[in-house]
Amino acid sequence: MFDKEGVRMINAKGEKHGTITPRINDKENFEVTTLRIDKVTDGRHAEVEFTTDWRIDAERRDLTINSMFLDLDGTVYDYFNGKEDLEKRKVQFVGSPVARIQEDYLRILRYFRFYGRIAECADSHCPKTLQAIKANGKGLAGISGERIWMELRKIVSGNHAGSLMKYMYDQGIPQYMGLPKYGDVVEFQAVCNRAQMLNPKPVTLVSALLQDENDVINFDKRLKVSVEERKIAFFIVGHRNQTEVIEDRLKPYKDMLVMGLFKDKDTTTKITELLKYKGEAAMLEELQNWKIPKFPVSGNDLMKIGVKPSKKFGKQIDKLREVWKNTNFTATKEDLLKYAEEFKAGPSTEK
Repeated sequence: MFDKEGVRMINAKGEKHGTITPRINDKENFEVTTLRIDKVTDGRHAEVEFTTDWRIDAERRDLTINSMFLDLDGTVYDYFNGKEDLEKRKVQFVGSPVARIQEDYLRILRYFRFYGRIAECADSHCPKTLQAIKANGKGLAGISGERIWMELRKIVSGNHAGSLMKYMYDQGIPQYMGLPKYGDVVEFQAVCNRAQMLNPKPVTLVSALLQDENDVINFDKRLKVSVEERKIAFFIVGHRNQTEVIEDRLKPYKDMLVMGLFKDKDTTTKITELLKYKGEAAMLEELQNWKIPKFPVSGNDLMKIGVKPSKKFGKQIDKLREVWKNTNFTATKEDLLKYAEEFKAGPSTEK
């Protein structure tokens, strides 16, 4: 049908599972899935059989609110009271929670994600559901890190994140998804509260659960986060406990920003996320409005005054940058080149 209309089809691998993905106007993808039955499941993948029975298809859905169908004339087909649950802001599995979870263990995280989207109360979980999650949480160990991170990112960025994380730890599942077994949930909840109006990245919030660099390494190894996300986690864990005891509390961040940009283009993002982590809204705004000074000296400038390129040329530039930083970035090109005269004396003066 789509081929006949000249609609581009992508992700052909889904066809064996009954799913096709047409791309409309080369702008937006739509997944279209036929009715099916999961004949064999291993907690990650399923062998499917196609059917024409809407109820049978609904039975294999994860949550009641996801098991409804809408006809072209607006008729709702609801076999498991999903509409009622949606109206009551209730999130529960279709039929047996244990059976649904064992069909795909990622449904544990989907439950918490949809709870954050739908539920009004942070603590209205069904005990039977929590018991099923606790009994089957180990199954998450077999789920790919990419799939886990996709769900976890949405959980920590959604409603009730602090409460949901506590429930996840109470059920003992974080250890199977790249997080430390005894993560600092209290710190996580505090960061969620103080950063909620600052739009932090998901990894910024998750960093509250990571105690040290080893936790960051294990987190990255398990979930395969992006390079930027890994950098942010390392930076926050390494700098969150530093205190500003000087009058200009923003100066250490300005120094890190200017000096860090010489070697890492992600420095601005890392410092921004650190300030969000700390809930420093005023400092964040001031830093974002600050015009970053430009280092006034280049390698060509040094060569023009007679400094010969050598293996120590890079270190000499770094030394000038430190001098510049110590003047609060006010030293002029002439000031720095005057200081650089000592470089012309040769290796004997280098330390």
